[in-house]
Amino acid sequence: MRLATIQILEGSRPLPGLRTAVVEDRAYIDLHATNPSLSANMRGLLNGGPAALRKAFDAARSADAVRIDAANVKLLPPIADAPKIICFVLNYRDHTIESGATIPKEPILFSKYGTALIGDGDAIVLPPVSREVDYEAELVIVVGRRGRNIRPDEAMNFVAGYTIGHDVSARDWQLKKEGKQWMVGKTFDTFAPTGPVIVTTDELTDPHHLPIRLRLNGQTMQDSNTSQMIFDVPSILAYLSQVFTLEPGDLIFTGTPPGVGFARKPPVFLKAGDVAEVEIEGIGVLRNPVIQG
Repeated sequence: MRLATIQILEGSRPLPGLRTAVVEDRAYIDLHATNPSLSANMRGLLNGGPAALRKAFDAARSADAVRIDAANVKLLPPIADAPKIICFVLNYRDHTIESGATIPKEPILFSKYGTALIGDGDAIVLPPVSREVDYEAELVIVVGRRGRNIRPDEAMNFVAGYTIGHDVSARDWQLKKEGKQWMVGKTFDTFAPTGPVIVTTDELTDPHHLPIRLRLNGQTMQDSNTSQMIFDVPSILAYLSQVFTLEPGDLIFTGTPPGVGFARKPPVFLKAGDVAEVEIEGIGVLRNPVIQG
């Protein structure tokens, strides 16, 4: 099942209120309008657990399903109000080698804030205080159940699905500031595009063998496979949940493959007018233009 958070358009103007929808061909099925017992908020839907997702599946196939044409929809981040945005560093073998780093024995982490979230089609805004804004394609885990001290052998039961993420990074803040400001350099507003959809685990059963690419103005800059991940999905959830409680709607960026801009010779950084596309097989394409702030 493919889930999206949408706003309905009246002409070119978004109407107030978010809606949770199932994507079906060129239409979006408004779940709350079809079945009022289903939440109009994606976190609310996930909080309902497997029973709510089954109801959503049934609603999408109902003769009474309320369908909205794609032309009348604006896509938002699938989880517009994520409780936590957790990000992994150096989690691809090929990117770790590219960076000249040692393969990590334990995960290396940072976080982003909710103000960094944007959806498919929204603009990445280059901050005036940075001149070295980079791109990073990522697979994102969407947590579906509350859990603490999760065992690896049960961890997949806590995954609702997967979406695409773009970990936009101000390298001059991240790497050149005193003490290296990883979190600050990674969480400027608009620096966490996600979407366009969440693909639930009943449809995307194996997240560990997915081609992942990033194109900049049509040119492929990153091209790898999630099989290169050092820490897989179960080990990621087990590691994090020994520190804090995972909650429905938490987003976990799982790291990026090689080809990032700062590692190129000469370096390649985002500039106004660029268009970045992240593609993960089985999920789709996340497309964002770049503008100057």
